[in-house]
Amino acid sequence: MEQHYKLFRVRELADNDEDFIATLAEAFLEEVPADAERLKKAVAETDYHEAYQAAHKMKPTVDLFELGVLDVLIEVQDWGKFTQTDVDISDKLDIVISAVNLATAEIKSDFNL
Repeated sequence: MEQHYKLFRVRELADNDEDFIATLAEAFLEEVPADAERLKKAVAETDYHEAYQAAHKMKPTVDLFELGVLDVLIEVQDWGKFTQTDVDISDKLDIVISAVNLATAEIKSDFNL
């Protein structure tokens, strides 16, 4: 439990209300994997604006669940925001996608979702 994500800030936000914590975990599972796929597709298609929007949307939840890749996600976001045509962001994207996938699997297991 909590190897690829942390619940400290989630618990703090939820005031240790277990039902609310479970609701936040469900929201993570509904939003973040879909946004990660959107981000992956945008980067593959060099759609800078879409990549920026997807990464920007993911930031608060990635930060709240402390996936440990916020700084890398910001680099991917900035790649899109500043249309960095001379930068290969694929390695950074792989780090973010891997973290999301690991956290998603662990949250599903930990919360029986």
